[in-house]
Amino acid sequence: LLEGGFDAVIFCNEGDRPYQLHAGLEASAVMTRVATECRPTDRPFGVDFLWDAQCALAIAVGSGASFMREVVTGTWESDMGLWNPDAATLLRSRRNFGRDDLAIFANITPEFASGIGQRSPAQMATSTVVSSLADVILVSGPMAGSEPDVRTVADVREAVDPSVPVLLNTGAKAATIAQYFKYADGCIVGSDLKRDGYTWNEVDPERVKRFIDAARSA
Repeated sequence: LLEGGFDAVIFCNEGDRPYQLHAGLEASAVMTRVATECRPTDRPFGVDFLWDAQCALAIAVGSGASFMREVVTGTWESDMGLWNPDAATLLRSRRNFGRDDLAIFANITPEFASGIGQRSPAQMATSTVVSSLADVILVSGPMAGSEPDVRTVADVREAVDPSVPVLLNTGAKAATIAQYFKYADGCIVGSDLKRDGYTWNEVDPERVKRFIDAARSA
């Protein structure tokens, strides 16, 4: 990924299935060790822990990350059960750690989950920025490797303050990234870079090059 020219990398426990809503201490310890030993020295890196934002914050602080990604707002019916993120505690913990510079990338359409309520993704994104002070908004499809509707990304971009980046969080593909970059300010990509485009396979350098070329062109 570094040799391919990505602007940043993110460490995530993507293969750590079944996922947990409340991580154990060993998860924080192991992920922090991995991120610290493998972090790049020439560009930013971030961390995530599926699906515990407090754990992601701890890993980010311990490893010196520039950003973290997680679901921080809403109430969700999910594969992992009922899910109630707590943005208030998260941001107060960030302040207590002295890491107000740590950017929080907030996923407003989480995979493997559906919202309890009637608000649209655009409405969720707006309130997540205004009330929960997210630094970046992420728009996802229904699962890893699956893209959201382009119109959803466009609606979120139109609704959110222009100073707040909106990124495509899942489903970024070399073949279709141009249509998303009409609205998204960037993307997080994993599956399309893997052998055969399968999420849990290893990274394929040829697919990395193909994606980077398509994204830069777009």
